Amino acid sequence: MKKRLVLKIGTSTLTSGTRLISRGKIEDIGRQILVLRDQFDIVLVSSGAIAAAKQYINIKDAGKPIESKQAMAAIGQPLLMRTYNEVFGDLGIPTAQCLMTYRDFENETSRHNTLNTIEELIKYSYLPIVNENDTTAVEEILLGDNDKLSALVAVLIKADLLVLASDIDGLFDKNPHLHADARLIEQVSNIDDARALVEERDSGLGTGGMNSKLEAAMLCQREGIETWIVNGGESNFLTKAVEGRLGFTRFSAAAA
Repeated sequence: MKKRLVLKIGTSTLTSGTRLISRGKIEDIGRQILVLRDQFDIVLVSSGAIAAAKQYINIKDAGKPIESKQAMAAIGQPLLMRTYNEVFGDLGIPTAQCLMTYRDFENETSRHNTLNTIEELIKYSYLPIVNENDTTAVEEILLGDNDKLSALVAVLIKADLLVLASDIDGLFDKNPHLHADARLIEQVSNIDDARALVEERDSGLGTGGMNSKLEAAMLCQREGIETWIVNGGESNFLTKAVEGRLGFTRFSAAAA
């Protein structure tokens, strides 16, 4: 029986260091999914709707930054999905969109219906692509870049592994953007202790800093799910991590 993997792609990964969505990075992700499909049932949680919209329009906030971001997300979400459909379709990976909010996880009926939908998509070899429904909810727009959402999805489908792809190799003993001698921590059991190491820096792209990733890892750890933070900027970052050819941070499925 195949293991279940939830892969969360942050905005910084999808834009490859620019302000626009990179089709090349999406192709890189798709090719890795092809390689790993025999080993894992995969659910993709993808940010990037606002970045996708910026290729066509940039609505200024005019004193209403949240509403402006919601409008940008509404414009960008179908554009983002069109890109996934085109690129993944060329690779033979059929996709399906699932837009969700935190309330969908709090209501038992919604949880049941959502789980049934994802299970059915997996059964017929469709790749579920999950994003927050930013038209009706703003939690991940404000803080998180889908980190918490991906953890909730992992718990819902009883995943074996959550992979958070970001613009950093993992958790360091100090912020590597600010300290040249920072060291990567490859294994973490006690997430509470890890919080003291976090020194945030605004990337200007996504909203998911290290704190939101630790929250996601803790949520998964409570449910016996392992979490990885990997550098999505690397080519073949996921396959390399699975094969042990990439340095990253692994949060164990059980607390120390």
